[in-house]
Amino acid sequence: MLHSTQEMKDYAIGATDGEIGHVVDFFFDDQSWVIRYLVVETGSWLMSRKVLISPFALQDADWMHKRLPVQITREQVKHSPDVDTQKPVSRQHEMAYADYYGYPYYWDGSGLWGDGLYAPQLVSRKDMDISDNPHSSAPLV
Repeated sequence: MLHSTQEMKDYAIGATDGEIGHVVDFFFDDQSWVIRYLVVETGSWLMSRKVLISPFALQDADWMHKRLPVQITREQVKHSPDVDTQKPVSRQHEMAYADYYGYPYYWDGSGLWGDGLYAPQLVSRKDMDISDNPHSSAPLV
């Protein structure tokens, strides 16, 4: 089922240990037209800081309750690299962000998410061209 980004604005982001905040925007890759980050307003628990959440962190969405669970903690978000969400994200910031969370660099390789990788909650079996990576052992949604 397709969901628009406009529909997903204001969705709650739930960490493994509590709510982080809500989606206020998205950063898209302007060459491959894929969501690279969700911009999340943290609210009062973190002085209304805006943080980036990678699609790598997403788990199965709770569409009925407008909630996107993520596989990170509030503490990780609290100490994540700062970003000015009013400007494009620099490659230097992306490297610091990916290193902090232990995510692969999506720009390494030919796929949308690097060498044969994909953000599983944003890609369905129908959307993937399996012939691009016939040896992938990653499970398909």
